Amino acid sequence: MYTPKLRVLRVSAVNDFRRSDKRSEESRDSVLSHFEIIKDFRSCMALEFQKAVLDLIEQVTGGVIDHEVPDWLKRPGKIECGNRWPLICQMYQELTGLELPELMPTKEWRQVDGILKCGTLAPRIIEVDEVQHFNCYRSTMLRLYPRAVPLAFDRNAWIKQSQAKVRLETGKFDMPMPPLFDCEHGRHMQRSFRDALCDILPQDYGFSPTLRIAYFEMAGWDKKNKMWSNVNDARKKMKALLADHNIPN
Repeated sequence: MYTPKLRVLRVSAVNDFRRSDKRSEESRDSVLSHFEIIKDFRSCMALEFQKAVLDLIEQVTGGVIDHEVPDWLKRPGKIECGNRWPLICQMYQELTGLELPELMPTKEWRQVDGILKCGTLAPRIIEVDEVQHFNCYRSTMLRLYPRAVPLAFDRNAWIKQSQAKVRLETGKFDMPMPPLFDCEHGRHMQRSFRDALCDILPQDYGFSPTLRIAYFEMAGWDKKNKMWSNVNDARKKMKALLADHNIPN
């Protein structure tokens, strides 16, 4: 595991920048590469955590998790959104102040973390929400959800966590995302908008409510080297967590 080295690497890179007046361009590029390593480290850790959570859900539910995104969710436009279209347009305007095109641009395709399939039960989208999923934009979207939309997570808890964030993540988590979110904080806006689509549309296509597992719900779970240090304990905790989300297991 590289966790103990992360803080040292970051501090070293910052100190290098402070002394950069007398450094060559080659040295500065080397310092920049340190920051790229940190970004890659965080991405790998997020994917590792996501996979571990999905594997645990499979074990507890006895289901199978698929990763094929339904056609209606890949690039949902006016046709795919159906009666939800006015709401989806309102959400987009709240974020950007712009009008949402009826046909979703080609570049706006998306993925999901997984789709849980358990016997004869309706399929269910599963999303593992890391820290970057919580911010002021996500809070704005959640407040616009109709009360009648069923959710397999606590909307108020998600809003509270989103409002508590003081500083947005930067770098690739914050870059403009043209064509729909070609602005400052574009990636944060895009993520919150896509999360909303993933929560609101599934019930119109025969899916069970989207299940979201947040990073803060698993705080303190003992995980080491890509495995839960105590698998049986992790399974018990996941069973309890799924029960809290009204998921049969």
